[in-house]
Amino acid sequence: MAEQLTRPPSPGADFAGEPFLRDAPVPRAAWALRSWWLCARMWMRSMMAYRASFALNLAASLVIHSLDFVVLVIMFRHTDRLGGWSLPEIAFLYATATFSLGVANMAVGSVDALGERIVSGSLDSMLIRPAPALAQLCAERFSLRRIGRPLQAVVVLVWSLAALDVHWTWDRVLLVPVLLVCGTVIFCAIFVGGATVQFWWGESKELQNSFTYGGATLLHYPPTIFAKELVAGAVFGVPLAFVNWLPTLRILDRPDPLGLPAAFQFASPVAAAVCVLAAGLAWRAGLRAYRGTGS
Repeated sequence: MAEQLTRPPSPGADFAGEPFLRDAPVPRAAWALRSWWLCARMWMRSMMAYRASFALNLAASLVIHSLDFVVLVIMFRHTDRLGGWSLPEIAFLYATATFSLGVANMAVGSVDALGERIVSGSLDSMLIRPAPALAQLCAERFSLRRIGRPLQAVVVLVWSLAALDVHWTWDRVLLVPVLLVCGTVIFCAIFVGGATVQFWWGESKELQNSFTYGGATLLHYPPTIFAKELVAGAVFGVPLAFVNWLPTLRILDRPDPLGLPAAFQFASPVAAAVCVLAAGLAWRAGLRAYRGTGS
């Protein structure tokens, strides 16, 4: 056993049958990340062969995604507050939610094509390759132009941080990068978890989109404009509130509309870990239920 844990994984070893990878989660995760990177890099090299096309697509992506924020700015031409929140405060919500969704979409967004692969039978070819099927699926047709969404969010985030009137303490400063990282992880888990429904219900792609893109749109606005039942569902149901709502309440020193303990405002890492665990279990259950197409 000691020899198995110290030797590197053989390139041709099957993921389920290699003892080293089965018994050592950290090397297994590193191998999955490396597999994802190799697949994604292949698609990036293909895209950069046509640099003018890439530049035009990236510029178009920046313009299109900026329109969402333009809508918010137009709304504030007619009001000073929305649910008691100012434009810089809502811009902070918008930027953090958009950044998290954008990075998650770029990293694992291709997983929503799982249903198409099941129908066509091409998922079978991924399962027999010497690399994790999930890593291959997430990196399939990796598109670097998707970076336009998080880039635009970074610009809005920098402006909002400069415009906010906040007494910055060490915990508030630390919460900003923490919520960006944890929000991205939560959206990645929702992408993967939602896609696994397609193992049983092939036409569920739009259901997944309602929790990812629809959830990000929900998080663009302050929780005070929604019913408490909806806010509670975003905390205890699909934990979207941990992406930015709850940490932002601490950063901006805002009261919690649900009156939750202050610990919830620092619990984004816990929520992200639970989401990853749930998505991983759902993926494994889906693979066990999958019977292939016989092709």
